[in-house]
Amino acid sequence: MRIMILGKATEDTERGVPPTAEEFAAMEAFNEELAKAGVVLAGDGLKPSSAGKRVAFDDNGGSSVLDGPFAETKELVAGYQIWEVSSLEEALEWVRRAPIRNGVVEVRPFYTAEDFGEALTPELREATGG
Repeated sequence: MRIMILGKATEDTERGVPPTAEEFAAMEAFNEELAKAGVVLAGDGLKPSSAGKRVAFDDNGGSSVLDGPFAETKELVAGYQIWEVSSLEEALEWVRRAPIRNGVVEVRPFYTAEDFGEALTPELREATGG
């Protein structure tokens, strides 16, 4: 089962405040554990929303570009990882071991072909690699 781990932004991450050497070392050790266990597939930290853009689409498919920073820090993502685990419960066990203080992590499974049932016809399944 593939899971996306979303590290939520904080006031510090939005200000571009880097982690302390101790925090960085603790997270690196945790990430090494994940890698040795074959759990982590990909991941990275994101720059503050002030370095980003949003593209908003209207009902007709038109779009407009919005410059960061974005107001709702608690809704922003500061980093992500993609994990391969046996279950959502296993992912939660790993997350609870993370050396995170004063933060929030969102854990969300990816859709699989089976989640779409009959709507994903054999032709569409083949075209999407599912």
